[in-house]
Amino acid sequence: MPSVNLDDWVRPGPTAKQRRTDVWIGLAVAAVAVANLFLSRNISTVQADQVASLPEQIAWVLAITLPLTLRRAYPDVVAVLIGAAFIGAQVRGSLEQQVTTGALFAAIYALGAWGRNRERARILRLVIIGAMFAWIVFVFVFFAGQFGGHADKASLAFNWFVVNSAFFAFGYLMGDAAWQHVRRSHALEEQAAELRATQELAAERAVLGERVRIARELHDVVAHHVSVMGIQASACRRALDKDPARARTALTAIEEGARTAVDELRRMLGALRATSAAATEAVVPNAGIERLEEITDRAREAGLTVRYAVYGDPVPLPESLSQAVYRIVQEAVTNTLKHAHARVLDVRVRYLSGELELDVTDDGRGGSPSSGGMGLVGMRERVAVHDGALENGPHPDGGYRVRARFPYPAAVTL
Repeated sequence: MPSVNLDDWVRPGPTAKQRRTDVWIGLAVAAVAVANLFLSRNISTVQADQVASLPEQIAWVLAITLPLTLRRAYPDVVAVLIGAAFIGAQVRGSLEQQVTTGALFAAIYALGAWGRNRERARILRLVIIGAMFAWIVFVFVFFAGQFGGHADKASLAFNWFVVNSAFFAFGYLMGDAAWQHVRRSHALEEQAAELRATQELAAERAVLGERVRIARELHDVVAHHVSVMGIQASACRRALDKDPARARTALTAIEEGARTAVDELRRMLGALRATSAAATEAVVPNAGIERLEEITDRAREAGLTVRYAVYGDPVPLPESLSQAVYRIVQEAVTNTLKHAHARVLDVRVRYLSGELELDVTDDGRGGSPSSGGMGLVGMRERVAVHDGALENGPHPDGGYRVRARFPYPAAVTL
């Protein structure tokens, strides 16, 4: 729904181009009316002493038609002026009727279509129409003797009252219809503008959400590789004099870890610079559950005794869930390397009935369930997105445990 209250809506005034158009139309109508006045005088059978003089008739014609030059700018004033001038011309016996009647219709229509104050526009139109019928009744009553027999009077009454009723009703209703059309168009424009704004906001939020996700990925990737590199560097330092071959292996692992970290960092920074969600999605590293062994291999190279096992029959997982599994295991292993001072790491993946379970435990000194900083926050967010559950904290047998459960999507269980 539009935010603007349509009950209080006021139609904007005419544009500069519309004002210029009205001026030219008003002048053209006035010229045609004056020309038609001369034609009417040539063919009229009314005696000259029964009508106003030619200059006065021209003045009445101009008084009725020239206000049309301002019909959209000041519809209230124009309608009143034309209505009053029209009755004055009738009283004084102006011979021009066709064009001036059209000008009266245009004034009533313009007031209905362009009146800013709808209540005032309604009242003024009714007053003008009422005045016209009052004049018709006056003429019919006081000059009825000039119209011949009863049949002529009945025909004249029908012509005057029925035809004029249709004439004025048409002008009144057409003006209201034009105003309603513009109001509906305005409402549609408001709705379209709000829809575009909502779509732009949704797109911005999608990009922001994607960038937050990438930032979390960046934290996981860099923290993991730097932790592994730190442990490998420590092992290299201790083995450099006593076991050069082992030190060389550690340095190779550091080199590979640094290269991998830099490559993933470059791709993710490219994603953060992207201007759309589609662009960011295209450059996210392809990390999934099938690459969990790479994490355990790096932990093994860092000096831990690693046990990795998969239980149950693996099933295809959605890409987002597969990436979430990979990052949770990666973060859990990173925390073990950085904080636990562990010697043994156990990583298990269980495909249960309608549920995937991750279980990462170590024999380190553990910590409180609230420890883990941003890494643990990232784990919780990833699990929550997939309607899963996360448990973390000291293991009953010692060490620390991270366990996450994810329900299978309906499409996967078929």
